[in-house]
Amino acid sequence: MFVTARSVALALAMSAALSVAEAQSDGEPLWNPIEGPPAGSRYVGSAVCAGCHAPEAKTYESTPMAQAASLTADAEILRSHPRLAFREGHYRYEIVRQGHQSLYSASDGKQTITEPLLWALGKGEAGQTYVFQHDGAYYQSRVSFFNDTQRLGVTLGDSAEVPATLEDALGDRQVENDARQCIACHTTGAVVGGEFHPASAAPGVGCEACHGPGAEHLAAVQSGSPAHRAMFNPGRLAPYDLDNFCGSCHRTWTEVQLMHVLDVRNVRFQPYRLEKSRCWSATDSRISCLACHDPHRNLVRSASFYDVKCQACHQPKEQVADERHPGAPCPVGTRRCVTCHMPKNELPGGHFRFTDHYIRVVAAHASYPG
Repeated sequence: MFVTARSVALALAMSAALSVAEAQSDGEPLWNPIEGPPAGSRYVGSAVCAGCHAPEAKTYESTPMAQAASLTADAEILRSHPRLAFREGHYRYEIVRQGHQSLYSASDGKQTITEPLLWALGKGEAGQTYVFQHDGAYYQSRVSFFNDTQRLGVTLGDSAEVPATLEDALGDRQVENDARQCIACHTTGAVVGGEFHPASAAPGVGCEACHGPGAEHLAAVQSGSPAHRAMFNPGRLAPYDLDNFCGSCHRTWTEVQLMHVLDVRNVRFQPYRLEKSRCWSATDSRISCLACHDPHRNLVRSASFYDVKCQACHQPKEQVADERHPGAPCPVGTRRCVTCHMPKNELPGGHFRFTDHYIRVVAAHASYPG
């Protein structure tokens, strides 16, 4: 699921991400998940990547990123729930399975608008939102499927007020830049040479969604040339650049500020929240996205797993800080650090508890620090 951004915020986010790629060394090609590769670039598909990178491919295929989008014909939630219904005020919504299609309809009791769903966004861990077209524009469905209730509900980020018209009740009409960011962030290859081609996108965030098109890399391997020269590797970025790169889809600090989402709704914008932390550094790789998370594997949910990450900077409480461990020792303990310093927050309407990446000392009963 996603929240619509203002076009100016998107432009700044794209600019920031492009500067990330420009800052990369070793002669690797420029790459930006939203702006896309230069015209003429060719994708080879994750199955080809798996031929050489089998361990990463095997663990990655089950991750929420790999399954960030699916065509409705392949959407397991829609297949296993052939009829879903929801009522809001005098509006009634239905998603009905017909063969390989799922038809989305909104009715006010007098008129009904029905459109086939194009994309199912999200693996369904928290929920799944749908994209369709109406009168030539892309829409985010007004209702989404939520895993905890196994039912439809109002999409996260939509207004809680009952829509004024049936057209409004359909969902969030996407302007071109919003549609582009949404689909480009959930699929692979939707943008090439700055042009938006959603029909050619591959479902989910594949290998090439983060590393760039692989045709040149594959040719380099086959010819015996230095293969790394033809592939972008986000792992080589400095923490600030990496935050902006990941923030191209997970929201940068600048974008959140311009969107003015300064309350608990921004808890799922991890790069923004991480940069608010006192211990965050633009240059120290011990406090970057990749310091704690391997994007090729499913998220580790054991709190104790992250203790060693914290202790890379923080000494045990019986020792004093030094040059290598500048973080102040915790006076309380050295186990399950994230349960105290990265609390989970229930997002209204989200049906899910999100980990807050703003690392801090959390006072009891303190309000959310937007």
